[in-house]
Amino acid sequence: MKPPTMPKAIRYTLLSIRDLLISAGPFAALAVALLVLAYLWLDPAPPKRVTLATGPAQSAYDEFGKRYRKALAANDIEVVLLPSQGSSDNLRLLREGRADLGFVQGGSNERATTEESGLESLGSLFVEPVWLFYREEAARKVAAPRNGGAGAALASLTQLEGLRLNVGTAGSGVPRLMDKLFDANKIDPQRIRISQLEQTPATVSFLAGDLDAIVFASAPESLMVQMLLQTPGVKLMDFAQSEAYSRRFPFLTPVVLPRGVVDLARDLPAADLRLVATTTALLTRHKTHPALLQLFAQAARDIHGPAGWFNRAGAFPSIEHSEYPVSREAERAITGGRPFLQRYLPFWLANVVERMWLVLGIIVAILLPLSRIVPPLYEFRIRSRVFRWYGQLRAIEHDMESEAPDAGNLAQELDALEQKVARISVPLSYADELYALRNNINLVRRKLEDT
Repeated sequence: MKPPTMPKAIRYTLLSIRDLLISAGPFAALAVALLVLAYLWLDPAPPKRVTLATGPAQSAYDEFGKRYRKALAANDIEVVLLPSQGSSDNLRLLREGRADLGFVQGGSNERATTEESGLESLGSLFVEPVWLFYREEAARKVAAPRNGGAGAALASLTQLEGLRLNVGTAGSGVPRLMDKLFDANKIDPQRIRISQLEQTPATVSFLAGDLDAIVFASAPESLMVQMLLQTPGVKLMDFAQSEAYSRRFPFLTPVVLPRGVVDLARDLPAADLRLVATTTALLTRHKTHPALLQLFAQAARDIHGPAGWFNRAGAFPSIEHSEYPVSREAERAITGGRPFLQRYLPFWLANVVERMWLVLGIIVAILLPLSRIVPPLYEFRIRSRVFRWYGQLRAIEHDMESEAPDAGNLAQELDALEQKVARISVPLSYADELYALRNNINLVRRKLEDT
């Protein structure tokens, strides 16, 4: 059984397309080469792994780190959480290149300038109040000599003298902050029994009665803060001079813990409490891939954008009042929202297009004038299949004009030429030239027969 043959119309169409693609091949290869070079130069694809310096276990930094890890996992980016002692430790890890990003409190930088550190900010994320928790029984000991024991509340740092106070590890940044506050209050730290335990063991010692007070700076999402705010016998110090602290220290801002915000049913706290707070930013190294910065900034809008105890919805993340230069990627993501292409395309594809669109425009500008050569090249390629046989036909005709032509041999050459021409395939738009060649072969054959 004879196999079915392809319809001639389809065959000629495919033939035309094949010839067009072959003619445009060099320009397509040039375009691909330029795209590959641009891709290698721009490096638009971010690495699949990034390190985020967080903080102690069960801290707010640790909790936020887990949220960022979950958010970026949706785009196949693995966020490795690097535990640390806190803000100052994170700053050190960033400078040493051991972390790509990290949470850093305002005022943690001990250097005179922030530009020399090679870091930039992805915006301020949230405020971290200074939480100074104390035991009521310790407050009674302090208050008794002053007011006959009528009150059991601490209202000033000067009342901490003689008490056992934990200020956290040096890596948390809180000891440096408390030194500044003690100095402003003209308090001799030697008159306070200060310890520098980590957050978790310090909290255990505090609840066991081995410490009278404990202080740390953290967002209210911290499990330690949530637990201590609801622990009987534990109170939170009201910073009555919060406005004055903010005027003395630019990195501090006064905030209010509203009455009942912890637990409305139990009315916790029972009154508004004034606190001082630092603003925490997400810092990154200059070498971190821009696409990763964009993803982190977008995640920050979802994680820190809702209303909280100390801010209204949409207040964070913020690019205002930053101690460090703000990343352009972060500024674009915070102020402009999700890029247009990422709303409709997968992140990896939208990211490649966004970062290569200018290069694509340049490549098109280069190839557009060159593409005008393709139609003449295509025409030459097709017509050359026909015209190249005219040379052989011309040679046969020249031999016919010799003094003693060999008619039999020339007839065989014409037959062979005609068979070769019969196998030529050209698009239908060039069929007239093929038939013209066949007519010319027959013309030469009749001329040979007449000789």
